[in-house]
Amino acid sequence: MPSTRRVSIQINGEKISAEVEPRLLLVHFIRETAGLTGTHIGCDTSSCGACTVLLDGRPVKSCTLFAVQADGGEISTVEGLNRNGQMHPIQEGFHLEHGLQCGFCTPGMMMSARALLERNPHPDEQEIRWAIAGNLCRCTGYQNIIKAIQYASKKMAEGVSA
Repeated sequence: MPSTRRVSIQINGEKISAEVEPRLLLVHFIRETAGLTGTHIGCDTSSCGACTVLLDGRPVKSCTLFAVQADGGEISTVEGLNRNGQMHPIQEGFHLEHGLQCGFCTPGMMMSARALLERNPHPDEQEIRWAIAGNLCRCTGYQNIIKAIQYASKKMAEGVSA
């Protein structure tokens, strides 16, 4: 039986502590230990980006990190976008600009968009495309995703931010 290790990770502002096997992937910690299933498991090879979360403010593919690597860190997931029952401008943009179809890539896209907008509040289309390049969408053709992120950028510039 493999040894376990205690980890404590702040997820969306809540501290989650648990004994885990050193080989437990962060995505499984988020989904199974924390019970936050918005982070999707897509390819298990870091190719699709469906599992993208923010670790200490940086987008990471949670299928490529072990939970022990995030010990002491702060994670934001798609569930953390919604505050007090209000959609975050990114969520609103995806809704109003039809930035999703099947929705499988959406959580990872939204988290990549959040990281982008936090470091660059006014990205141009090329910068948006670069920021979401690690997230694959098989349905939309990306144009409405770009419009959704542009919408969020404008809305956040008006002072509506989370």
